[in-house]
Amino acid sequence: MAAAIEFRNVARNYGDVRAVDGVSLSIAQGEFFAMLGPSGSGKTTCLRLIAGFEAPDSGSILLDGEDVTDRAPYERDVNTVFQDYALFPHMTVLQNVAYGLRVRKVPRDEQQRRALEMLELVKLSALGDRRPSQLSGGQRQRVSLARALINHPRVLLLDEPLGALDLKLREEMQIELKNLQRRLGITFVFVTHDQGEALSMADRVAVFNHGKIEQLDTPRALYTQPATAFVARFVGGANIIEGELAQRLKGSPQPFAVRAENVRLRKMPDAVPDQPDSHYMRCPGTVMDVQYHGATTRCQVRLDSGELVSAASTDADIAIFPAGATVMVEWPHTAAVTLR
Repeated sequence: MAAAIEFRNVARNYGDVRAVDGVSLSIAQGEFFAMLGPSGSGKTTCLRLIAGFEAPDSGSILLDGEDVTDRAPYERDVNTVFQDYALFPHMTVLQNVAYGLRVRKVPRDEQQRRALEMLELVKLSALGDRRPSQLSGGQRQRVSLARALINHPRVLLLDEPLGALDLKLREEMQIELKNLQRRLGITFVFVTHDQGEALSMADRVAVFNHGKIEQLDTPRALYTQPATAFVARFVGGANIIEGELAQRLKGSPQPFAVRAENVRLRKMPDAVPDQPDSHYMRCPGTVMDVQYHGATTRCQVRLDSGELVSAASTDADIAIFPAGATVMVEWPHTAAVTLR
C-alpha cells in the first residue's frame, strides 16, 4: 500500500531563509503523525506544502503514491483545521459544517443529513442553530473539525488547533481528537510546538529544527532514546553532559543525556566519594533552586564543575534539600543515553 503522504528531498526557501531543508519522510495510511518543533523550525511550512498552499523549490510531494507537487489545493484530497478555526460568523453551526457540501453543489437534503451526522460525531448535535460567537473555544474547535471532515478527506491537516484553548480543555480535546481519528481511520497530520500534545496523541513524531528533521520516531523512543542534544532538550528537557565532564564520567567527550527523573540527590556526609563505579555516575554540587510542581518536585543543582542539572522526583524526600545545600548528584550508568 502506498504511503498516505511522502516527501522526497523537499526544500522551500523564503529569500535567504531555508525554511524546509531537504526533508524526506513517509506517513502511513491511517497514521496519527505529529510534526513537533519550535517556531521557525519548518513544521508549519511542511503542512502548507502538503495542503498545496505553498510550492516546494525542489523535491516532490506524493499523496497515495501520486505526485501532487504541482497540483492546486482543491485538487488534493486533504482538508485543513487552522488554529483560529476560520468559522463563518454569519452562519449557524450547521451551515458552517455543511459549507463544503454546499460548494460541491450536493443536494440540500443531503447537506442537512450529513451535517447533522458530523455534529453527532463531534457531540454537538444540540447546537446546530447557534452562531460561532455563542460557542466556547472547545465547541468552535469541534465545529471546525466537523466542517473539515464532512467531505471525508483522505488526510486531515491540523495546524496547532489546540493552541488557543486553556490547559484543561486542551487535555480533554487531545483525548477527543485521538478517539475521533481512531474511529474514522483517516490520516491525521498534527503540527504543534507542545511536546505533551505530540507525545500523548501521535503514533510517530518528527522533531523539526532549522528546516530539518532531527529525529523521527515513536513518542516513547523520542523520550527514552533521543538521538541529538536538541531532541533531548526539546522533548522532556533532559540534562546534557558533554566535554570534560563527559570525558571524566564515561571516558569519552561524546555528549550524553540524562532525564531529570533518573537523577537523585544525596546528602554529602552520606554520599560516596566523587568517583564513577560500575553502577552510578556521581558529581558534587550545590542546590540553586527548588520548584514544587504538585506531583513532582524539581531541584536545580550547580555542579562543582560548572554545569547546571535538574533532578525531579515524586518523593517528598527531595524537598529536604533547600537552596544552598551541598549535595552529591548521581544517576545510573544505564540512564545515560549517548547522543550523536
